[in-house]
Amino acid sequence: MSRRGQGTGPAPYDFRRPIKLSREHVRTLQMAFETYARSCGTLLTTRLRAVSSVSLVSIEQLNYDEYVASLNNPTVIAVVVLDPLPGSALMEMSTSAVMSAIDHMLGGPGGPQPERPLTEVEMPLLRGLLERMLGELRYGFENLVELQPKLKDIEYNAQFLRTHQPGDACVIATFDMKIGAEECLASICLPFNTILPVLSRTEAVVLSDAERATKDMALRNITAGLSAAPLDVAIRFQPIRMRTDDIVDLRPGDVVPLGHPTSRPLDVTVNETVFAHAVPGNQGARLACLVVPSPKESSPKESGRP
Repeated sequence: MSRRGQGTGPAPYDFRRPIKLSREHVRTLQMAFETYARSCGTLLTTRLRAVSSVSLVSIEQLNYDEYVASLNNPTVIAVVVLDPLPGSALMEMSTSAVMSAIDHMLGGPGGPQPERPLTEVEMPLLRGLLERMLGELRYGFENLVELQPKLKDIEYNAQFLRTHQPGDACVIATFDMKIGAEECLASICLPFNTILPVLSRTEAVVLSDAERATKDMALRNITAGLSAAPLDVAIRFQPIRMRTDDIVDLRPGDVVPLGHPTSRPLDVTVNETVFAHAVPGNQGARLACLVVPSPKESSPKESGRP
């Protein structure tokens, strides 16, 4: 079943590309791809109406030509644009798994399928399924980067692709995919130079599921506490300037003229910050105010006349 050698011999080291995935990078990618695998397995089960599962097998760094050499021919390869990140990713599945999935979507029992190019009827079904799977990939990486993956092309032979140079470093995630009785290996190829800046930004903030749940609970508690916190709110006229001797000479019964226009609403403030405007009034026997639009929000042509 495996397309790659299972030997335990020495692994080649490219001295021209000494940058390697660190342990923290691999752990971050593992969490993202495992989330994708779980949600993708659920998607396939519900979409194909057949018991399906996807599980992460490995994450490794290879040159692009090494990755291409490990693939079967023919196979189904989707070229994916990773907006807003540069470069293109590859999502690969065996033709037998693809044909089995299409057979389930058309109401068939699945099982062994012929290896042949897809027809004009089958291709839209595959594109629709791949676009749904890309939605799950966006969900898996949402804690790292806001991806908007878009399906570009579908190819059967990796040798015909020109998305990467032969010596380009890539991150390869391999999955064990089961669709009904059909079992195969699938893979996702990400350009190393595309994903490395994302991993470098987030390598110091990798949280487990339990830590993330605790953090979310703390955020909800803080938000609820702040929402119920009492604040002193003041309704104020526009301030005026007075001389010190006038203020000292004030006596009961004196009238202080205000510069606040009668057409201007009062300021509603909290801690000297104006956040709303209101007009005075009453509610029964109590003083009250009615919140109104800010004067800046009022249009000079409110009457609607030209």
